[in-house]
Amino acid sequence: MKFRNRVYGVVGIRGIMSNWNADFSGRPKTTSKNNIFGSDKALKYPIKYQWVNEGEKVLYIKSYKEEKDKIQPRSLKERYEHIFDTKLDKKAKPREVLSNLFSAVDVMNFGATFAEENQNISITGAIQIGQGMNIYDDTRIEIQDILSPFRNPKAKAKKDDEEIERSQSSIGTKIVADETHYCYPFVVNPFAYDEYAHIIEGFEGYSKEMYEKFKDGALRAATAFATNSKFGCDNEYAVFIKMNEESKLSLPNLASFIGFEKGDKKDILNLRSLNDILTEKVLEEIQEIEIYIDPFNLELNGLKLEKAKVMNIFTREVI
Repeated sequence: MKFRNRVYGVVGIRGIMSNWNADFSGRPKTTSKNNIFGSDKALKYPIKYQWVNEGEKVLYIKSYKEEKDKIQPRSLKERYEHIFDTKLDKKAKPREVLSNLFSAVDVMNFGATFAEENQNISITGAIQIGQGMNIYDDTRIEIQDILSPFRNPKAKAKKDDEEIERSQSSIGTKIVADETHYCYPFVVNPFAYDEYAHIIEGFEGYSKEMYEKFKDGALRAATAFATNSKFGCDNEYAVFIKMNEESKLSLPNLASFIGFEKGDKKDILNLRSLNDILTEKVLEEIQEIEIYIDPFNLELNGLKLEKAKVMNIFTREVI
C-alpha cells in the first residue's frame, strides 16, 4: 500500500554512563564548539541491526566472509551478491539492479549510493535524518582505566637505558559520558521514489509497510542494541507529525523546538516551543500527532495540542 503522507519528527536517545557515538579517539563526538552530538549513522545502525535480526534484507551493514583462511568484511559487490543471490557482472541490467536495491528495507528507507562496475546508482532516501545534538547542558566525560587479564608481549619499558619486557597485564581505557540526551530530527518524504515507478515494473514507490518498519525501529532499536559502549543508551521519546496527503506545508527542523530539563523525580521534555509553531492554521494541515515517551523517567511540559496522542514508548499504549 502506498504511503503518501509527509512526516516530520524527532527521536530522542538517552545515554547513562555510555558512549552513544564515539570519534576515533574514543570520546563522544563533538563539534568544533565542543558540543556533543551523534551522527545520523549512529541512529541508523541500530535500526538496520534490528532489521537484520528480524530477517529483513539489509544491504548497507557490515558482514563477513572466510577467504584463504582469513575472516574479512565483504565488499559492497559481495554483500549485494550475498543477499540477492545473483551475480553483479557486466551482464547485470541496471533496471534489475535497481529493483533489487529497492527490495532492501534500508535502501527503501534511507536510500543508497551504489557505485560498482557498470553501475552508478544514487538513490536519495525517503527518510532523511539529521545530526542528533545533545540537548543536556551538564554532560561530563568519564575515563575509566581497564586492566586486561593478559600480558602484552609487545609492551616494553626502560631501565637504566636498557629495554626490558613488561611482565604486568596491559591497561586500556573506556570513555563514557555520564548523561546525554540526543535529539535527532527526521523528515519522511514519500514522493522521493515516484520517478522510479515507470522504470521498475510493479514498483509503486514508498509504502506504508516500509514507513511502519522505520517507525518501529525509531521507537525501540537503541534500547535493544546493548553493546558494551551503548549499554545504557535507550529510546527516550519520539514525535511523529503526519501531514494530510494533500498538504503542501513544510515544517522546520523540529529539534530546534524541543527542550530538556532535569526534574526532581522525572526529567522534563519541554514542548512549549512546539506549540508556538503548530498554530491553528498549521494544525489544519496535519492528520495526526503522535508522541511517545518513557513514562517512568520522563514527563511532558507545555503540551497544549488537541491532536496530539501521547503513548508509552515501550508498550505503545495511550497514556
